[in-house]
Amino acid sequence: MNVRIEITYKTPKGVETTFSSGEMPDAKALFIAEDIEKTGRTKEINFVDVHENTWTMKELKKYMKGIETEPHNAIVYFDGGFDLQTKNSGLGCVIYYEQNQKLFRLRKNALVDNLNTNNEAEYAALHLGLKELELLGVHHLPVTIVGDSQVVINQLNGEWPCVEEELNKWSDRIEKKIEQLGITPEYKAVSRKKNREADQLATQALKEIEILSTIEIDK
Repeated sequence: MNVRIEITYKTPKGVETTFSSGEMPDAKALFIAEDIEKTGRTKEINFVDVHENTWTMKELKKYMKGIETEPHNAIVYFDGGFDLQTKNSGLGCVIYYEQNQKLFRLRKNALVDNLNTNNEAEYAALHLGLKELELLGVHHLPVTIVGDSQVVINQLNGEWPCVEEELNKWSDRIEKKIEQLGITPEYKAVSRKKNREADQLATQALKEIEILSTIEIDK
């Protein structure tokens, strides 16, 4: 998960002030905080997550140790495409996650014929990604969800209303799956260029090229 560091610093003459960092991955934050602690001038070091929960160094270390052997720090990229001529939809998802101090990438796509619009395909692609998270065993952890569909991201964020009946049904499916997994989603909208991997998988699905792979990659 991402956290920011909050440090109370004390000078040799007893003057105190508080510093707060920007958000960063928990492992990086812990490394920096421990290095700063070596100066001997920190009165207090805490970590604050995206939900404004405060963690001590001991609590953060315990949390990180507890999830080390499980898939964590998951990022889900999704993309869906609808072909007007064939009425088929291509779904693609890419999941990056850490486990046992290693980084992995899972790629999955699917060809379906029961959707009617591109927006439905986008929702279905995210649902595919959540099902893959379930198979990985990701649960009760923060998960970053990334897509280039402004409709899906903003509707799930609650920033845009969802008035279409079919999209409402998909939104309910997504929220139900998220609740089942107990994960805390953070939604991020990106350009299509930055969602290239998921977009390619969706395109390959429309060409009936099936992809399912998991590999270890360099951090």
